[in-house]
Amino acid sequence: MYLTWGEPPAQVAEKLAAARAKAALRGRKLRFGIRLHFIVRETEDEAWRAADRLISHVTDAQIENAQARFLNQMDSVGQRRMAQLHGGRRDRLVVSPNLWAGVGLVRGGAGTALVGTPEQITERIREYQAIGIDTIIGSGYPHLEEAYRVAELLFPKLGLGTRRQRAHENIANEFSVGFHGANRLQASS
Repeated sequence: MYLTWGEPPAQVAEKLAAARAKAALRGRKLRFGIRLHFIVRETEDEAWRAADRLISHVTDAQIENAQARFLNQMDSVGQRRMAQLHGGRRDRLVVSPNLWAGVGLVRGGAGTALVGTPEQITERIREYQAIGIDTIIGSGYPHLEEAYRVAELLFPKLGLGTRRQRAHENIANEFSVGFHGANRLQASS
């Protein structure tokens, strides 16, 4: 499993292609996953307001300090790529349709969130699936409340929680989405 953080799909596709090529040189095939936060609401305006609230009390000094630490004290390529998405600027946080980099202004690690309605987020997930992502590690803020929103609003759009999916839940402990995950699960049962 090759796991990446949430970057725009074109950038993820480049990384996956490079990883596939390296794996092929060794006669191996990889599966691919992505780590994203979710901010899902019934309307797009509600979702973007929730995203804005998450960073509403973050000061410019806090952003500057965090970004300096990420770039000067860490040698993580992934962290550098997260910081480059927005450059520490609040006016550059939407880095792709429905992909918001605000989490990464002051938090290390996975710093992007899919923001929008269940339909919009489903569409974005399908884009990642089309380039080869079959596993998602997701979270949100606040953790418990966003987990309920994702389960109630997003999972039905992804076909999760259906009888067909539940029949296979004992053989997968990851958030496998849509047809890619279902096909993989059926093939392994």
